[in-house]
Amino acid sequence: QLQASGGGLVQPGGSLRLSCGASGTIFSIGNMGWYRQAPGKQRELVAVITRGGSANYAVSAMGRFTIFRDNAENVVALQMDNLKPEDTAVYYCNADIINIGYRTINSWGQGTQVTVSS
Repeated sequence: QLQASGGGLVQPGGSLRLSCGASGTIFSIGNMGWYRQAPGKQRELVAVITRGGSANYAVSAMGRFTIFRDNAENVVALQMDNLKPEDTAVYYCNADIINIGYRTINSWGQGTQVTVSS
């Protein structure tokens, strides 16, 4: 189970940090990432990070967003700086959770709203 937090209303140019924690009977977690879905648009990848810490970003996020994770705490976070109105969306965390039966389950958090507006 994934639980996301940290969304809110921010002015253009501002910053927000999203956080997402995994809980349950977890053996390990593979890739973790953040997606977003704006009204009337499809869900899109924002950033993804491997267990080893290698990150990839959508072009729109490069240079402004930073994804990082804490493997010991099963947490992934997204630091968003220089936010723009077009970043307004519901943000979802995602993770490949490997349970104690060594089965990998791709899981989604519940979504957190980010609104960038003056």
